[in-house]
Amino acid sequence: MAKRKKKGKRDIEKGYPAKQFIAKLRRLADCIEQGKRFRIQVAGERISVPPDALINIEHERGKKEEEVEFQIKWKL
Repeated sequence: MAKRKKKGKRDIEKGYPAKQFIAKLRRLADCIEQGKRFRIQVAGERISVPPDALINIEHERGKKEEEVEFQIKWKL
């Protein structure tokens, strides 16, 4: 069995036009609904999200801006 490459830490934000974002959300929703693995490429890196990943929504408010994050987390 081949060894997996160890991946370094990463923390990026990637903006998308509304149409692309909508398409990604639809694919994500379909995978969640069907209990399937979700695969996505973000800033050149392919990511595979397992069907049992934890999904949550986070809201942050500061003095000058607010933020809503749709988060998907899983153990490595």
